[in-house]
Amino acid sequence: MDPDFVVYGYFRSSAAFRVRIALNLKGIVPEWKFVHLLKDGGQQHAPGYRAVNPQELIPTLIHDGHTIGQSLAIIEYLDEVKPEPPVLPRDAAGRARVRQLADMVACDIHPVNNLRVLLHLRDDFGASEEKRAAWQRHWISLGFAAIETLLAGSRQTGRYGHGDTPTLADICLIPQLANARRVNLDLSPYPTILRIEQTALAHPAFAAALPAAQPDAE
Repeated sequence: MDPDFVVYGYFRSSAAFRVRIALNLKGIVPEWKFVHLLKDGGQQHAPGYRAVNPQELIPTLIHDGHTIGQSLAIIEYLDEVKPEPPVLPRDAAGRARVRQLADMVACDIHPVNNLRVLLHLRDDFGASEEKRAAWQRHWISLGFAAIETLLAGSRQTGRYGHGDTPTLADICLIPQLANARRVNLDLSPYPTILRIEQTALAHPAFAAALPAAQPDAE
């Protein structure tokens, strides 16, 4: 364990899942502090955690006196403090493509399907569990259709989303696939995405980051 890195996370959080993959790729074993997003009305809302992350979101990284929220900011920070192996390409165009693919998940699909959005749909609009799942399927399928088109139509796509080594694009994509399966989305229209997932899950860094493999998994 590397006690210089402390990470607050939750096994089912896809944002925390992303950070776990990045940590594993970098060979960093942090001290984990688990914050259950459903118990006690959501432990992320407790004053103690709010003092760590005023957004009351997971994950949060503490390292070298710095407290960093937002999974993509954390991952890029890790890439700078421990550059090998890199999760962003060396060339500007490659970095832009990888960030585009990552943002399609992290900025477009994930935010409208986040737990606090789903609870708002339930509590303020009376949306049933099935309607909430249908909401998630809608936004995931919309995003996956565009990602599939970009991946399938580019020579830059290799064994992974960009080339033959894992990048930030894969770090974001694989957790979103876990979310898609949780709401029973038909993934057959996305063969390139599924091929990349198969490659990624054969990599120890991805396999060890799966929600079911975490100490706080239920």
